Amino acid sequence: MRAVLSILTLAMTLIASTAGAALPEGAWDLYRQKFVTAEGRVVDDANGNISHSESQGYGMLLACLAGDRSSFASIFAFTRTELLIRDDGLAAWRWDPNAKPHVTDINNASDGDLLIAQALACAGTRWAMPAYTAAARQIARSLAKVALLKRGGDLWLMPGAQGFSEKERADGPVVNPSYWVFDALPVIAQITGDSSWIQVQASGLKLLDTLAKAKQLAPEWLSIKDAPKPAQGFPAQFGYNAIRIPLYLLRAGLGDEARLEPFRQAWANGTAVIDVANRKPVELLPDAGYRILAAAMACAIDGAAIPADLKVFQPTLYYPSTLHLLTLSMLAERYPRCM
Repeated sequence: MRAVLSILTLAMTLIASTAGAALPEGAWDLYRQKFVTAEGRVVDDANGNISHSESQGYGMLLACLAGDRSSFASIFAFTRTELLIRDDGLAAWRWDPNAKPHVTDINNASDGDLLIAQALACAGTRWAMPAYTAAARQIARSLAKVALLKRGGDLWLMPGAQGFSEKERADGPVVNPSYWVFDALPVIAQITGDSSWIQVQASGLKLLDTLAKAKQLAPEWLSIKDAPKPAQGFPAQFGYNAIRIPLYLLRAGLGDEARLEPFRQAWANGTAVIDVANRKPVELLPDAGYRILAAAMACAIDGAAIPADLKVFQPTLYYPSTLHLLTLSMLAERYPRCM
């Protein structure tokens, strides 16, 4: 009971802090002008200019953080019309402007659904709009029906409704540790009154802590059929998905030193995609939006100041630019001493 109350208290804190948080002056305008179309589509310009449930969720969350009610409404309208078209009330994950029909994969992505719900909860609180909160609650309840897997004593977040279960894969179930949007989960638990999301939070932390104790770096795709190990058919890498894990932990106030240490060690010589077997870099990630993730961990663990060049936001590509803004917002809220 004490743990439940603690996480629900955290949820209220996260809702209040997110709704009252802000982005650096002018940063959202730069982001919006480059990545958000007039109809509210958030464009992934490094991925064929597609949009997806993740980009729409991030765009909505950043609009809420910026206090831009009009842009939020526009992004949500596109999301609701173009992506929230599944029979179960969740978002199709991929929308391609060059395809007919535009939705090229109807499966959901659980992290995208969580981000959309989190953003709606933020907007509902910030602008006293119960309809947004109700929409967040509906998405979260739909996600709980199709993406939560009870296995042993744990409740796992499946990456999507289809394709990852033990019935569908020889090494299933397969999860993606970066899909645990840790700062969203307590919020979802609070608005739904569903303690299952507290169990999901606990399973994600347990998984990361198990990997950390074994001195293993979390890959993007992980089989949990037996002992956790890289899933078949995916690169065994700490890659573009997984680099979000430290950010989500820090945004949720869960970034203790032992939990962050594997990620910090992996980036001791610079931010990069890392081969989890030999810990060698596969691809360097020099963009400021990636480098600030390592700087944020150094701030949280050692109190190190954020380098001056990382405090200034200039949009580059959609994904690192998104991570940059989310990290700057988190640092201002939780670690102003480093700024």
